[in-house]
Amino acid sequence: MQNSKVYFWSVTVALGGLLFGIDTAVISGAEQSIQKLWNLNVFEHGLTVSIALWGTVVGALFGGIPTDRLGRKKTLIWIAILYFISAVGSALAFDWYSFLFFRLIGGFGVGASSITAPMYIAEVSPATHRGRLVALFQANVVFGILVAYLSNYLLQDAGEHAWRWMLGMEAFPALFFLVAVFFIPESPRWLILKRRAVAEAERVFAMINPSTARAEVNSILADQSAHAKIKGENLFHRKHRWPVILAFLFAFFNQVSGINAIIYYAPRIFEMTGAGTSTALLTTLGIGIVNFIFTMAAMFFIDRLGRRSLMLVGSVGLIITLALTARAFYTNQFEGVPVYLFAYIGFFAFSQGAVIWVFISEIFPNSVRAGGTALGSFTHWFMASVISFIFPFIATELGGGPSFTIFAVMMVLQLLFVWKWMPETKGKSLEQLSAAIEEK
Repeated sequence: MQNSKVYFWSVTVALGGLLFGIDTAVISGAEQSIQKLWNLNVFEHGLTVSIALWGTVVGALFGGIPTDRLGRKKTLIWIAILYFISAVGSALAFDWYSFLFFRLIGGFGVGASSITAPMYIAEVSPATHRGRLVALFQANVVFGILVAYLSNYLLQDAGEHAWRWMLGMEAFPALFFLVAVFFIPESPRWLILKRRAVAEAERVFAMINPSTARAEVNSILADQSAHAKIKGENLFHRKHRWPVILAFLFAFFNQVSGINAIIYYAPRIFEMTGAGTSTALLTTLGIGIVNFIFTMAAMFFIDRLGRRSLMLVGSVGLIITLALTARAFYTNQFEGVPVYLFAYIGFFAFSQGAVIWVFISEIFPNSVRAGGTALGSFTHWFMASVISFIFPFIATELGGGPSFTIFAVMMVLQLLFVWKWMPETKGKSLEQLSAAIEEK
């Protein structure tokens, strides 16, 4: 890459993904202690684990509004504040209701972060490196999950209130993220689109690559002019029909793979196979390590092989590993379950995990990118909330076999979607991509 500043900005913004990952996974080590502390029934327990996800749904649904109106940078600052408040409040919660409130606040931050951070990175990245730079966000998500699992494992013997320490540790990276965001510029595409600040935007592009700054600005202005001619344009204008469908289906399949059910309930799943609590937490830490390794591998290949190739490989792998896990539960032969789930996590990280935020941030034109990314993020988090909420019931009433069979069938449908309809997006500018996709 010609300019290290882009990398610095991308890494800084991707710290939102680190907090995203910590917030998502930290509850896995605390959920059983919280259930016992407040004597929660099945409904209350499911709500406790999924409440942050319901907050994420709201954050994803409305996060595009401040991202569009205030700008990417200011929105990221508010996201960092939400993370900090949530971490401190959850750790100090004095009853079940206050705990739900502060976890909900964190969910708002996660939902908005999943829109704003990938979008910002996509808008400042050169086309040849956009895939791996946006994937930095997901790399930080899985690193955050790994940090949460490691923290949970190390803090499990911290006394009666170990769960409070598990949840409170997020406050430290949240504070660091808040300070770091002040040192990045505003997105140049937002500056042109919303403030007509062409000269300021060109200065940002010149910091990235002086030789292409003017061409980038001209391309964005041409794209803006073309969309200005569309009467009554909004996200659901018929011209945007195809990217809307792509974003919805991609986000839908991401969650019906069962990924968040496994991330949130990993210790419980391993205990269902006969593992003790300590062993289950340690095995869960292994999942975090595998997730991180294969996400880093995906970052290496995403701009070389392309998004679609990674999705084809990953879909086949997910089908096989989910089917093997289901078979283990049907036959009560659990010896291979840790291996199957490690492989499952590897295939997911190499495909859906690394590709989703890249793909959704690429396929919409500048004029509706915030709304389009919000749609994809909302779909993703709504499905995550539903699945995380009902998984304890399904696992208890139906058992592990049917649960993992359902996920496997969904991945067969995902494979068909990728094979038949998913376009390749590597190596093209955002303006070129939106024009090509909307011609379909």
